[in-house]
Amino acid sequence: MTSITRRLFLSLATALVPGAAIAHHGWGGYDTSKSFTVTGEILKSTYENPHCQIEMEVDGKHWRFVLAPPSRMERRGITPDMIAPGKTCTVFGYPHTSNPDEARIEYIILDGKRIELR
Repeated sequence: MTSITRRLFLSLATALVPGAAIAHHGWGGYDTSKSFTVTGEILKSTYENPHCQIEMEVDGKHWRFVLAPPSRMERRGITPDMIAPGKTCTVFGYPHTSNPDEARIEYIILDGKRIELR
């Protein structure tokens, strides 16, 4: 790698890292004193960085559940098909402190199998 190429690479990497750090949130916005468990049908799912997500309607409330990143989901054996719309699952998690429709999920139960996400 030439010094010009190396400097260009480092400049681009430096420029992109702060944006990535801002885009990824911490878990401090979730209230771990208010854990809950719900079961329902998955309405929508995304299997992409920074975190996979599912949406469910439970007892008349629409939820967006934040799961693990795709790489961790894969290591735990969870494929996109397993969280596809129409599938039923149970999730255990913590509600967001300022967004009442969002929760961070610690584990998910798919096809009767409990899978830790953290």
